[in-house]
Amino acid sequence: MQPTALASTFTPSGDMNRKTAHRRNSVRIIGGSLRKSKLDFPEVAGLRPTAEKTRETLFNWIRNEVQGEYCLDLFAGSGALGVEAFSRGAEGVVFVEVNAAASGAILQNVERLNICNAEINCIDVCQWIGQQKNPLRQFGLVFLDPPFADNLISKVCRQLANSRLLKRPCRIYVESGTPLDAEEMPASWSMLKSKRAGSVAYYLYLQE
Repeated sequence: MQPTALASTFTPSGDMNRKTAHRRNSVRIIGGSLRKSKLDFPEVAGLRPTAEKTRETLFNWIRNEVQGEYCLDLFAGSGALGVEAFSRGAEGVVFVEVNAAASGAILQNVERLNICNAEINCIDVCQWIGQQKNPLRQFGLVFLDPPFADNLISKVCRQLANSRLLKRPCRIYVESGTPLDAEEMPASWSMLKSKRAGSVAYYLYLQE
């Protein structure tokens, strides 16, 4: 059944006219109602969509937790993780991506694929989390895949853990260019799964 409503918001922060490369890329949705759909995204420094095999592993890990859940896709990039979740039955997805070109591409893909209950926020992730003092909803699934060079994982995870954004229980997926130090992660999170794919380490945490 096709979605009957589209509730997308695009709230840019920054210059929408700043120069970006014109080369376009695409990534494929691998499961669910939108399987084989392509998401177009621009060439942006640090934008590195989660590989198909990694996404397949992730969604095997959380296959029983996606249906009917609200998902938060931070450092959304191409939007592949959030759209994959929606394709597999998520109730709604909030995307947060600071790059205006990337956020604009997510909005275009959401509209083209008739994805309902999608919200796109073009804003710095830490700034957005800090603004959510009394959030309208809490999230049972969070995807966190920042540019590896920025070393933001520990900071953002602690900020999330101290916010009101996470349901209990909540599952948090984290992707990193280096192995994560358990001592740098929130004490309230327990690691459920971990794996490596080449130079990329990825983890699934649980906040109960």
